[in-house]
Amino acid sequence: QVQLVESGGGLVQAGGSLRLSCVGSGRRFTSFAMGWFRQAPGKEREFLAAITWTGANTLYADSVKGRFTISRDSAKSTVFLQMNSLKPEDTADYFCAAGGSTTILRRNSDDGIDYWGKGTLVTVSS
Repeated sequence: QVQLVESGGGLVQAGGSLRLSCVGSGRRFTSFAMGWFRQAPGKEREFLAAITWTGANTLYADSVKGRFTISRDSAKSTVFLQMNSLKPEDTADYFCAAGGSTTILRRNSDDGIDYWGKGTLVTVSS
């Protein structure tokens, strides 16, 4: 069993930055690819970024490429999402997830995602 706990959300002004963290527990945590997703009220869940279990490869959604950076510290069982140049449309609940590969995570299908965190709220004011 793997448990994921996100933190780092909050209220920020447009143009600001936030760094989200996702701490994983469980023996198998470091064997999973990890991803970040978000869901705004009334909208579908959106894939944002994913990283391989080694940290060597990443994938990004076009909507956040160049503004968001995913990284992981396997020694600390933590995955990060650095978010810069935030916009009001980035307001959402942000979730981390564990899956078999970055490609599987990018598909954004429940069938391929093994574990989810409970989320952290990011609010960007204009």
